[in-house]
Amino acid sequence: MGKFLLTVDVGNTQTAIGLYAGETLEHKWRIATCKQSTADEVRTQLAMLLLSEHIEPSEVIGVSLASVVPWLTESWCKAAKRLFSCEAVLCNAKSAGPLFETDYPNPNEIGADRVADAVAMRAIYGAPSVLVDFGTATNIEILDEDGRFVGGVIAPGVETSMQALFSNASKLAMVDLTDPGSVIGRSTTQAIQAGVVYGEACRVDGLVERIFEELGYSAPVIATGGLAPTVAKHARYITDIDADLTLKGLRLVWLVNEANKD
Repeated sequence: MGKFLLTVDVGNTQTAIGLYAGETLEHKWRIATCKQSTADEVRTQLAMLLLSEHIEPSEVIGVSLASVVPWLTESWCKAAKRLFSCEAVLCNAKSAGPLFETDYPNPNEIGADRVADAVAMRAIYGAPSVLVDFGTATNIEILDEDGRFVGGVIAPGVETSMQALFSNASKLAMVDLTDPGSVIGRSTTQAIQAGVVYGEACRVDGLVERIFEELGYSAPVIATGGLAPTVAKHARYITDIDADLTLKGLRLVWLVNEANKD
């Protein structure tokens, strides 16, 4: 008998996959996003991941998908249909239903990952609250005192900025994205690491300050995304780190859609 819900967050650089049994995230994988993957390739890769945990496809009862890569949205939907014989629930402002309230001029343009993040943030941390998602882009999402999504910030992500730096500065070599321990770099490597890690933390702090000024009040600030553990601890305003927030939001979106079937 099926018991697992598959949640999938397809980003431009990485894809996060979570397998829920009820409220418990039993398994989690993070794989590189290949934007040209066909449905068959996605299905094969997914089947191998499940096999690694001795899980049969028949044990998966549903799929909740957030994707910012249109080609892969279709590939994942086809793969889910063939592997699990179910239609994937696509996360967006409409499918989130009452979990996502906004007065955004065009809700359809809000990215699926941003919707999932806002849904989870509201359910877990309440309102008002601010989310910083460290991914290919650094996204900041804002919920006001009434729990409404009022907008946010989209900026180049840490790795995106690093790639731009190294591709345009021929004498600088790629370095590991780690905390150098000091803002004053004693080598070229440390100087780059300080600029990237502490620079991103300061940028987030500056943006959050401006957000608080516009709102007229402060709020908890939650960090998520693959690079959150590296950067968030250096940002003064970040109060919590929740690496699985997007997957949690996808689970909630799936639940509300299941309830609407009845």
